[in-house]
Amino acid sequence: MNIVGVTSCIAGLAHTPMAAKSLEKEGGRLGHQIKIEQQGAMGIMNRITNDDIQVADFVLIAADRTIEEEERFAGKIIIRVKIGQCVSHASEVLMKCVSAVEARLNK
Repeated sequence: MNIVGVTSCIAGLAHTPMAAKSLEKEGGRLGHQIKIEQQGAMGIMNRITNDDIQVADFVLIAADRTIEEEERFAGKIIIRVKIGQCVSHASEVLMKCVSAVEARLNK
């Protein structure tokens, strides 16, 4: 699957990049195309483009706060999780998300 996502913790310093790296590593290991944008103390890093969004099967928002520019994901399947889950259990989070999206698409 093609997955895009955003990570953002309240402070935007530690969990934001940790979750992004974990999701990208595990997503690749599971055979998915994945790009994660980080929104934190340094601003927006690894920005998701409109082209990225167009080809994405779903959007994963791993955040403990409201993210910036969420309106660009209008019309896409959006799954929200707490950022802490992605730091320590990225593989499980991704497998559950993919299963949920596949079930929805196969209705």
